[in-house]
Amino acid sequence: MNQFASDDIAGEFDVAIIGAGMAGASLAAECAPYARVLLVEAEDTPGYHTTGRSAAFWEETYGGPGVFPLTMASGRFLKEGGFLSPRGALNIGTAADRDKVEAFIEKFTALGATLHLQNRAALDARVPGLRGDWVVGAWEPECADIDVAGLHQHYLAASRRTGTVLRVRARVERIERDGAGWRISWADGAARAGILANAAGAWADGVAELVGVGPLGIQPLRRTIVQLRTDPAPLDTLPLTLGINEDFYFKPQGGRLWLSPHDEIPDVAGDAAPEELDIAIAIDRFEQVVDWKIAAMERRWAGLRSFAPDRLPVYGFDPRADGLFWFAGQGGFGIQTAPAAARLGAQLLLGLPRDGLTQEIDAAFYAPARFATV
Repeated sequence: MNQFASDDIAGEFDVAIIGAGMAGASLAAECAPYARVLLVEAEDTPGYHTTGRSAAFWEETYGGPGVFPLTMASGRFLKEGGFLSPRGALNIGTAADRDKVEAFIEKFTALGATLHLQNRAALDARVPGLRGDWVVGAWEPECADIDVAGLHQHYLAASRRTGTVLRVRARVERIERDGAGWRISWADGAARAGILANAAGAWADGVAELVGVGPLGIQPLRRTIVQLRTDPAPLDTLPLTLGINEDFYFKPQGGRLWLSPHDEIPDVAGDAAPEELDIAIAIDRFEQVVDWKIAAMERRWAGLRSFAPDRLPVYGFDPRADGLFWFAGQGGFGIQTAPAAARLGAQLLLGLPRDGLTQEIDAAFYAPARFATV
């Protein structure tokens, strides 16, 4: 709860992290044992936007080869922590997609992922009611559901135990140089910190503009999800089912079906809402995949997935401004990569040594300096 007048200083911190979604919460938890950390959140509740609207799965191939090392390192942490439940993923295609499916399998098995080519009989065994055009697939047995809320609360609780100060309803309005560090101000409070960590998701470029440096081109993209009641109801064992052309996915959730048209609609930072056209596209694509009856559409929502221009995350200090650290651009894979990303982020931010979780990750791959605008 904010309790400081506009010209008061809430405290002196080593690190101020803007954004308390999965990115900010996990980074705070990893930094707090070694530094005084302030976590600043604009909304009433941490994780209100993207974190609270995730489709909640961990998939080895999600995000592509550049994200793969973060995904695999995080998978071990998530499994050992009890945050994963077995699901499996099936990427399906038509006869015209066979070469694409085989290339997909070859690319990711070469990296170390587990995938198996599936024929029509295998598809039928995994997805009842599949329409006739779908004849080939790639099976990913390691795909799992993520307890997103549990993981987010784990990080918030861990950071709180080690001294992190959380300020909610604190939309940052001003950022200024203050000696060798920063003064961060919101409507009814302010704080000083030596390092400013930008974990603001869709708002990350806006934070950079407050600092006075140019944006990196992190673009919020809207994704739509609808919850359907179907006849038949989806089996609990139904895999995450995706089109190999990235035009739909669906999975069971509590006796219902979560469906997305796999859309990426350029949007602005804000409280994303689904568009009727995107919902109609999702349903039309679903009806071309299975012959199930849609009994009702029970819920609809949208979230923002924020990508840097090369679709890789941005972790590291900005060479244009001393003490400005980027922890953003994590697209739709920010939750499944959170453990390794946050550990790596804390190590880069505080100068800590690498450990078993991050030793195989090339941090230079994600550095802000890779962009020509820096």
